[in-house]
Amino acid sequence: MMPGYRGLTWDHPRGREALRAAAAEVAAPGLSIEWDVHSLEGFESAPIAELAERYDLIVLDHPHLGEALETGALQPVDALLEDAELTRLAADSVGPSLESYRMADRLWALPLDAATQVAVRRADVLPETPDTWDDVLALSRDRRVALSVAGPHAFLTFCSIAVAFGAEPDSGASSGAESGDLVPAATGSRVFELMAELAHRAPSGTETMNPIAMLEAMAEGDRIDYCPLIYGYVNYSTPESGSALTFGDAPRQLAGGRRGSTIGGTGIAITARCTPTPELLDHLRWLLSADAQRGFIPQHAGQPSARSAWLDPEVNRASRNFYTATLDTIEDAYVRPRYSGYIRFQSEASALLRESFAERRSPGATVADLNRLHARSLPTERSRR
Repeated sequence: MMPGYRGLTWDHPRGREALRAAAAEVAAPGLSIEWDVHSLEGFESAPIAELAERYDLIVLDHPHLGEALETGALQPVDALLEDAELTRLAADSVGPSLESYRMADRLWALPLDAATQVAVRRADVLPETPDTWDDVLALSRDRRVALSVAGPHAFLTFCSIAVAFGAEPDSGASSGAESGDLVPAATGSRVFELMAELAHRAPSGTETMNPIAMLEAMAEGDRIDYCPLIYGYVNYSTPESGSALTFGDAPRQLAGGRRGSTIGGTGIAITARCTPTPELLDHLRWLLSADAQRGFIPQHAGQPSARSAWLDPEVNRASRNFYTATLDTIEDAYVRPRYSGYIRFQSEASALLRESFAERRSPGATVADLNRLHARSLPTERSRR
């Protein structure tokens, strides 16, 4: 008798609908996959080791890899697939969506869904997407501009703006930062000043909204006109209710410069407790196939990871060009560190930023505290990737 598998994904149509539909409609005869869900907050912070004791398949974000590997919670997927398959996946994965799941020279998840921080606006009140951060600041004086700063997103926004300003966080000597620093003090101060100015002008209450809540508020009401950095959700480009939102590339510091963004998305990982059958592996192959990524996934509220899907004319027509409008941003997105302890640091850094906005702390003091938090979070062997 073929074994039944339990999977865990996140509770949003983008996270669950395609997986559940595929398990019901496409899986091989006898192959049973039951997909449970947890909240976006659980997806962002729940310990993978604990989840891996109960699930065979876990949809996860790449920064969890350090803790998962430290506890032996996952098995490498590159040991289960042929080299030619992995080469094809790598060639057709948009931006760093596949490479973000590679650590210690092994691949630990298959990139199901690709997303990064992009800009979103209500086109009925804002006909154009601002191009630079100076444009965003100018807009915030006349329009309702919100920052995505709830949960870990204050820190992720800080990282993305730092990238646009030429300093990849945690990039060591290449960024000019001292050993152990997150970012150079001068760059970090500029980023904090920009965020603080926008945070103080943002509509009241938006500081507690996760990306889903903020996008729903934009689609259903008139409290927010624009958000410069928020994880893109194709579902709100063609919503079932409310107004369609228009997504575009993230801002840059100067015209022609890099679009600062921090990649997210999801990968399917196979836990150590799982004994994958050929039928299960074939099912995962199908989910990552070009045909499924261009057809079944977007037709079931999903957001594909394949570049061929992001460039497909029909996929873009159905999504009001969500993919081509944000492609430049995701192709050049920043990949977070994945060391054990990073998730906790990300949460603490976000809380520090929110407190600093509320207390109107000085940029220098805040960045110094961020750098201290970062240095304490690093493993003793200083393995950052």
